[in-house]
Amino acid sequence: MKVSRFFSGLVLAALSAFTFVACDDDSYVYYYPSSANALVTVKPIDNGNFCMQLDDSTVVFPYNMKKSPYGDKEVRALANLTPVAGVNDPNANYMRYVVVNWIDSILTKKAVQYPADGDITKYGNDPIEIVRDWVNIAEDGYLTLRFRTRWGNGGVAHYVNLLTGVNPDDPYEVEFKHNAYGDVNGVMGDALVAFNLDSLPDTKGKTVKLTLKYKSFSGEKSIQFDYCSRKSTSSSTANVERAVYSSRIK
Repeated sequence: MKVSRFFSGLVLAALSAFTFVACDDDSYVYYYPSSANALVTVKPIDNGNFCMQLDDSTVVFPYNMKKSPYGDKEVRALANLTPVAGVNDPNANYMRYVVVNWIDSILTKKAVQYPADGDITKYGNDPIEIVRDWVNIAEDGYLTLRFRTRWGNGGVAHYVNLLTGVNPDDPYEVEFKHNAYGDVNGVMGDALVAFNLDSLPDTKGKTVKLTLKYKSFSGEKSIQFDYCSRKSTSSSTANVERAVYSSRIK
């Protein structure tokens, strides 16, 4: 995530994080913002504490939380953050402490090596669409995606994976696979997933093209991302809604 753009969003969040509504008895109502203004990697550190990685050079620490809600797991997450006045170093080029208004983890999985026997039946071949959204990014060693597909039977969890090693001539070509387990006739809806890319060859500080292949509802498609091992690439300032079907993927 671009630091300058993120902190522009944080300034706005600081102004609007709490809405104060005066009542007849001079009391106030506190309103927490519903929109995410950050996509982060939650990283556990000593004694159950955690930090949040914004990009390759910017880390913030939670001012109002002592323990990670995800234990010792490293996960990608959407969050709404507000900078804390008076505790940040005015000489630093980043803000060190933030109030976590809310944080919502994204399903975070390891990418899967293409099987040697070529049998990828269990990964499925059901279609999806990649939704145009600022959370679609290759950043901090992860590929985070917002995708859309059909959801019908509420008792069926969809199985999603990212296959690596699909092209012997290009190690940075990967493929999104979706197994809906027969749940293919419902309404269209979105979900979020993040894939750990640490099995890809180290780019050694260089930025390369990461090609994502997937089967859409209109045929085979591909998208390219700028990718550098454990380094941010691109972003946008647009808000994102929590994808309602994220609880139904595995």
